[in-house]
Formats: sequence, C-alpha cells, structure tokens
Amino acid sequence: MIARKCGLCSGMLASKALAVLAFGIGSPALLAQTNDRPVAITDATIFDATGREPFRGTVVIRSGRIEAVGPNVRIPKGAVVIRAEGKALLPGFADVHTHWSPSGSPAALPQIASAYVASGVTTVNDFHQQPEAFEPLRAWLRGIVAPHVNFVARISTPGGHGADWADTNTTKWVATAESARRAVQALQPYRPDHIKVFTDGWRYGTLPEETSMNAETLGALTAEARKYGQRVLTHTVTVERGRIAANASVDIIAHSIQDALLDEATVAAIKAAGTFYAPTLAIYQLKPDDLDPGRKDDPVTRQRIRKWGFAQANLRTLFAAGVPIALGTDAGIGGARHGYSSLQEMELMVEAGLSPRAALLAGTANSALALGMADDRGTIERGKRADLLLIDGKPWETIADVHKIDRVLIDGRVAFGGGVKLPGGNFETALPAALAPQLIDDFERADGRSALDTLRLADMDGGVERSAVVANRVPGAGGGAALAFAVQMSPKDKPEGGVLVPLSRGSVRPADARRFAGIRLNLRGAGQYAVVINTLAGKWTAPVDATGTWSEVRVPFSAFAPVRNRDGAAAWRGDNLLEVGVVARREAGASAWAEVDNLGFYPD
Repeated sequence: MIARKCGLCSGMLASKALAVLAFGIGSPALLAQTNDRPVAITDATIFDATGREPFRGTVVIRSGRIEAVGPNVRIPKGAVVIRAEGKALLPGFADVHTHWSPSGSPAALPQIASAYVASGVTTVNDFHQQPEAFEPLRAWLRGIVAPHVNFVARISTPGGHGADWADTNTTKWVATAESARRAVQALQPYRPDHIKVFTDGWRYGTLPEETSMNAETLGALTAEARKYGQRVLTHTVTVERGRIAANASVDIIAHSIQDALLDEATVAAIKAAGTFYAPTLAIYQLKPDDLDPGRKDDPVTRQRIRKWGFAQANLRTLFAAGVPIALGTDAGIGGARHGYSSLQEMELMVEAGLSPRAALLAGTANSALALGMADDRGTIERGKRADLLLIDGKPWETIADVHKIDRVLIDGRVAFGGGVKLPGGNFETALPAALAPQLIDDFERADGRSALDTLRLADMDGGVERSAVVANRVPGAGGGAALAFAVQMSPKDKPEGGVLVPLSRGSVRPADARRFAGIRLNLRGAGQYAVVINTLAGKWTAPVDATGTWSEVRVPFSAFAPVRNRDGAAAWRGDNLLEVGVVARREAGASAWAEVDNLGFYPD
C-alpha cells in the first residue's frame, strides 16, 4: 500500500506499534535487506532534481522503486530505516559518454563498475565494445554490483575517427545514406541500447584530419535508429558539424564544440532540434604543464588553451540559450578516470559558469532525459527507480561536495557505503578462463563465424591510412574450405594486415590453453607471416614461413615474443588468451596474400 502523508508522523515514529526496524548510518544490518522489505531514508535534505527547492523529508522504497517521497511520509511497518539527518539525498548520477577500455584505470570491467558505483554514478553509456561483446558483458554485469550500463554501438566513416583502430565488425563504416541505414539494421541482432556516431574528423588542430560524415548520411542514420527506439550520440567538435548534427536531429552532441565560438544560427539550430549537449570537459581540461610559462610558445600548448576557452564559452552560450546540458566525460580515454571524472565534470561545468544546481541537473534529470529514461530515473519521484545517493554536504551550494559520498543505492539496495562489502566478483580482473578446445577454426562456416561460433575480425594497423584486408573462403588444404586473405599495405612504416579468430564471443572470456604446447595451422602463401595471440596482458607474435604449397606449421608457445603488453607483463601465462590469428607484414604499399586452414592448438 502506498504510504499516505501525515502531519502526525513525527509522533507516530515513536510508536512501538509500527515495529519499525531502525538502523543508523553505517549499520551492517542493512546487508540483510532484500527487495521484499521496504526501506525508508529519513530526515534527509532532498534534492529531487525536479526544479523544486531542496527540502527535508523521507523517501520510502519498495521493490527497487520509490513508493513515497515528501516531508511527512509514513514509514511502513517492518521497514529498514536509514537515518540521514544532516545528509543530502540526490538521484544517482548518469554519465552518457564513457569508454570501458583496457587503457582506462582501472582496466577490468568489475573494477570499472566499482569505481562508478563508489562515485554515485548509477547509469552509464559505454562506447567502447564490439557488438559481439554486448551479451557476454551484460551477463557478467548481472553477477556483480554495477551501475546500469547501456552498450552503445559505433558507426564512423571510412578513414574517420573511431574507424582508425577497429574493423567493421567493431565499428561500422558508412559513407552514404543507404549504407548508414544498412549499418543500423545490421546492428539490431545485438540489441544496442544506443548508437554512437563519429561524425567529425577535426583532430583538434594538432593532428592529421580524418574524414567526416555528411548531412545526408547522418540524417538517414538518425532516422533509422529512431525506428528501433535508439538514441544517436555524435562525436562532434566543430561549429560546422554541430550545425549538421542539429539538422540531422541527433539526440546528444557528445563532445565540446571547440574550434571556434558558436554563431547564433548554429545555437538556434541545436536548440530547435532538442539536441542535448554533453561537453566532456573532463577530457579537455588544461593540465599544469599547459600553464607553464616555459611552454607559451609551444603551438600544441597554445592550441589546447585556445580550444579550452572555446569549450567553456560555447557551454555557457548553449546553456544561456536553453539548450539542455547532459553529463559526459570520455572516461577511459586519456587521463579521464572512471567515476571520479563524472564528479569532476560537474565541477568543471561550474568553473565554466554554470551554477551548482545546473551542474547537478545535468548529471541527473537532464542525462536521464537525454537517454530517453526520464520516466524511469533521474529524479526522486514516486514510481521512479530507486537509484539514489547520500552526500555529506550541500552540493547545490558547493559543487565540490559531490565527492563526499556516504552511500549509494541502486534499485533500492545499498551498493556502496553503510558497511556494505562488494562481492568477490567486483575485485576480479577477468572472468574465469574456459578450457581452450583443440580446434579454433576449420573455416567451414560460410557466415563469417568460426568453429567456436565467434565472429572473425580483420587485424590491421591503426591510423587514418590503414591497410585494406579482404577475406574469402576458398578450397582447403585437404578438402572442405579454407580462409584466404589479401592485404594492400598502407603507405606508412610497419604496415600489417590479416585475420583474428576470437576464442570466445566478443573476446570477453579468456581461454586456458596450458594443456597445449602451441599453435598449429595449415598455411599457404609467399614469404614470412606472423602468428598472433592476443591475451588479457597484451599481444604475442611468432614468425612463420609459407610457400605456394600447403604445409602444416607448428609454433610452440615458447617461440612467441611479447609485442605490446600491459602493466609491464612479459611472462607467458597461457590461461589468458583472447584471439588467435595470422597477419602479413610487408613494405609500405606492398601487397600480400595467404590461405589458412585448420587453425588450432596441438597437444603438449
């Protein structure tokens, strides 16, 4: 039954007839709470993010939802009571732009999840995963304490940002309205929550330019995504592309416009489109070195200072014009830290000229609106999801108080603070490894998937000018099919190209190959190639030779050398394998070909 407001509640709270179970802040008794047992947060100063002034009151939660909120709310019988006198109660924060990437710190999915929870961020967009990884990662998240994570599929242009490190199975490449529609359609089996589009090739005035997406392509993409109820967020960093994004009715501009000051026409177009603006100041903020007088003549430093000024000024201009501001950080890229950057982003908004209240609204109600989730979260109202945080302070007056997080609730359950201990899974760096099968791929499937039912990937050098890889099935070494690939090497130093076979769906769960001695395959080609093993700790390769006739090649694990390892790891483990493949390395502009069959491990 929904609690009724009552002016006599203060007296009734003292009544033993209520049989209320009350616990103070930090009580381990909260660990025993279940979704079947109501929770009451009492005497908090509530910033409900509806535009209402903060008020002292009580929130009652049942089955993960807010059942009642107000200054005179009756506490249900048997409720777990969190006494919050002197604390602020806010909706959980949302970050619409993050990258849960291996380069982020921390790097593992559970540790990233823990960092966001500890920072009061209860809803997150992840822009970093290949679609094949969506379901395995969703399953992994269900087993740990984590924010609600939206997995966002990626689309760019050939030679564009986002396509400069990933193949087309990770980031779709489109150049026309037709290819954009087809790309959105092709993503639907993966059930993406939203679509990220890299529309702007301007590289901040300090790097080589990349390609940009034209208005027709972006407009068709946005219209197609809307058919599936998916929001479109764009990497847009220039005034010109901001106008194109608005004309295409994108939902969120997910970077600062920073090449120049916005003109009135572009501001009007962004406002008229109802587009939200997430300035991601946390990734652009000036570093102490940028302000070093000794670097005042450095052109890169001057450009960083210049674009930071544009970023701050354009945020003020859009806010003053009534464009809704959302919170995004680009965390996981560069030095932007998961969780912490989300709180810092609100501080930087205030530094740029917004009020603390406006920054809090950006991180709560506005971000929920931007993601189409306002009916479910983002404000403290009856019926909303009980994603809440208690803070020691008044962040609507002093924005730095957002760092003073006492407790975080996700779906009505305490996820951080209050004596709650995270489960062991939140401290793992990877899923438990699965035993690697002997056969990785015999290339008999015609749908691009391996014998392990994983989607093959193209492996190539990174950058704007990339090697081109084409793969097709051909007659195999002993009948059946094999995989042939051809590579046109890019015109730069150390180009390469080839194919990779993930050992699990989306390369999420590692494989344990310690019962094997090495990699075996049938190979035909011309010259030297490299067998590649990607692991959780980095990349390992071993050289192999091939001729114009089929031969069986066996490469012991002892022959593999580390190429690019993380955290200084240099020792071969064998229980953290993610992908196995073959690549060709040739001179700039050269071409190469190879045929591969019966790729697998051989026994020890």
